[in-house]
Amino acid sequence: MFPFSFASWCRCSLLPEYNAAVTKSSAVCATEQRNPRSKGLDRLSTRAILQLMNREDAKVALAIRRVIPALTRAVDSIGNALESGGRLFYVGAGTSGRLAVLDALECSPTFGTPPRLVQAIVAGGPRALTAALERAEDSAAQGARDLAARKTSSRDVVVGITASGATPYVLGALRYARRKGAATIGVTSCPGSPLERAVRIPITVQAGPEVLAGSTRLKAGTAQKMVLNMLSTATLVRLGRVYDNWMIDLALTNHKLRERGLRILSQAAGKPLPAARHALRQSGHSLRVALVMLKRNAGVRRAQALLRNARGDLRRALNE
Repeated sequence: MFPFSFASWCRCSLLPEYNAAVTKSSAVCATEQRNPRSKGLDRLSTRAILQLMNREDAKVALAIRRVIPALTRAVDSIGNALESGGRLFYVGAGTSGRLAVLDALECSPTFGTPPRLVQAIVAGGPRALTAALERAEDSAAQGARDLAARKTSSRDVVVGITASGATPYVLGALRYARRKGAATIGVTSCPGSPLERAVRIPITVQAGPEVLAGSTRLKAGTAQKMVLNMLSTATLVRLGRVYDNWMIDLALTNHKLRERGLRILSQAAGKPLPAARHALRQSGHSLRVALVMLKRNAGVRRAQALLRNARGDLRRALNE
């Protein structure tokens, strides 16, 4: 447990700001406003409801296009942290937290990264993934404690995710991250929110009011999903976890993924499936090693040596 002074600091420094933000954001934040285009929603036909939602969802990608400069800075910041031995932490509550868990969990099987590299922290802990524990988001002190439990340091980067930009749990974690010297990034739908002021790189996606007023699992949630996909994917592409547009570090953990890996290897090496299958077996089922074997006409040990000498840079190992 943290000393009383630390918890008191969280409450005193965050809650007044949060309360003021709620008063302000309830009047100005589009996510809480009624959408004039969806008035009479309950009187529409099924097809009309779906067409309306589709039109509103189309606004999300356009809104994200406007924050590409902020996303670029965020990816560069995350990449620098991971290259220096740091970790990426996502922090969220409710829908935001569950989306964070989804993106973090997918990094290991997609890019072959260790589970510790990208982690998600959700208000309420694991139980919040299967039950709605909405009260858990109201504690700034708990957000700080949960992040501190991961031994966050100045080498790490913390991404806070909250549609309103005023969730105490997320703000508490971000304030703690700043105290530890970690890089901070915020993903929100509300301009001028406390989140924007609490982070070094704010990413504010303004897609307008929801079809169902205040239901931020809709457009705001879609925006968060897209942003997290972009942050993790672009970062790990830049860090060499992808060859061309193939998942060269794909985890071959079941039949479907082994077949996918075999197709990737065959296409990337420009070799028939039997040759790819043979190399994959010889390599100990490492797509990366097998690709070097096939493209450099090398044995397993030579391919491994080429990768070591290139410090894992696949393009260099392939002399490309």
